[in-house]
Amino acid sequence: MRIATLVLLAAAAPAVALAGPDCTELVITGHPSYPPVSWSTGRRLVGAAPDLVTQIATSLGVAKVVSTSFGSWEKAQAAARSGEADVIFGIYRNDERKEFLDYVEPPFASDPVAVVVRKGAAFPFADWNDLKGKKGVTNVGESFGDRFDAFLARELTVARAPGVDRVFASLLDGKADYGIIALYPGRNLARKLGIQEKVEFLPHELVSADMFVAFSKKSRCAPDLREGFARALQAAVRGGDVKRLMEEANLEFAGK
Repeated sequence: MRIATLVLLAAAAPAVALAGPDCTELVITGHPSYPPVSWSTGRRLVGAAPDLVTQIATSLGVAKVVSTSFGSWEKAQAAARSGEADVIFGIYRNDERKEFLDYVEPPFASDPVAVVVRKGAAFPFADWNDLKGKKGVTNVGESFGDRFDAFLARELTVARAPGVDRVFASLLDGKADYGIIALYPGRNLARKLGIQEKVEFLPHELVSADMFVAFSKKSRCAPDLREGFARALQAAVRGGDVKRLMEEANLEFAGK
């Protein structure tokens, strides 16, 4: 399946400029705990998004692609801000991030975000106002779009934990009434941690956000590659290759 994706992406490349002489290496990064989108194996990130970005970059003539985990989602964003990373994937778009990132259209996937609670501690949740007066927790560095971020800052009490595993720990320790986490990575990580029977995800989505690939505005590779990335990404989304990569990564993570 991944070979088929490479062929499709390579077919999209000739119509656009390839990597220039200043782009001999592309450092890519993302969330270290976000399966099936990405997760860390030592200092390396694996998963659907690093596979996708690596395949596109290779098809555009980049000689070396380095998939790097910076240890946390917050540090990954800092690396993209500083230019230490050329590309960040699986990132939502907001006004603050647009200051240092150049987003590639189209988004490669939609990401439902859920409210998770301890088993048996569910509460009625129809809209954001139902979270008022309760203690929440989410991962450091997470954004859920400008509208909800503003509502969270203004109306809610939400602590930040250093890692998704600590979000679950705060919830199970009773330090929080609910957690905010993307639905599919949350379910995957709950299974990995062996706590899937101790938590439950409320049925109503908090938000559903688009996930993007974005270039650091300090990347030397961006001017030559951005157009090619957009064309190849559009082809991969329309052709179903992104969906297949997600399915393969889900199976890979489940088999760990």
